[in-house]
Amino acid sequence: MAQSPPFALDEYKRRMDGALTALQHEFGGLRTGRASPALLDPITVDAYGGVSPLNQVAGVTVPEPRMISVQVWDKSVVSAVDKAIRSANLGLNPIIDGQTLRIPIPPLTGERRAELAKVAGKYAEQQRVAVRNIRRDAMDHLKKLEKEHAISEDEHKKLGADVQKATDDHIKKIDDAFRHKEEEIMQV
Repeated sequence: MAQSPPFALDEYKRRMDGALTALQHEFGGLRTGRASPALLDPITVDAYGGVSPLNQVAGVTVPEPRMISVQVWDKSVVSAVDKAIRSANLGLNPIIDGQTLRIPIPPLTGERRAELAKVAGKYAEQQRVAVRNIRRDAMDHLKKLEKEHAISEDEHKKLGADVQKATDDHIKKIDDAFRHKEEEIMQV
């Protein structure tokens, strides 16, 4: 029977950090009433006979808190970029000015803010579950190592406590990030 690889707590922590990074990325795509280039990250444009991410056909900047500016590099793609932004269901209506699209960010209604807070909560819960799954993988690995007599029962308990501490730390970071995002969404 093949020996299990040695236990590396850092590898499990790195995976938990990945869940946190994914959460930050998901939160970046939520519209909070403030302009952010990340708002347009998921948008793809039909250009040059294929589909390209928006950031490969244009530069995205935020010249003021409630305005996004999209500088399209090729004049022939301007209408495709406009169409992609309008059809992305973000409630944004670009204003074409030559090769630049100015996108005013409309204020959010109270109802829309509540919906966005719920979506943020779902994102946070998905990442909490991901962190717990990583903890389960780590604990299963420890159990297997103990069964193979690669580590002692005491080492299993000590490493298990370290895994639990890392899990608690990451869950707390997710909760903090969610609380911060919720406050940002609910601000008028």
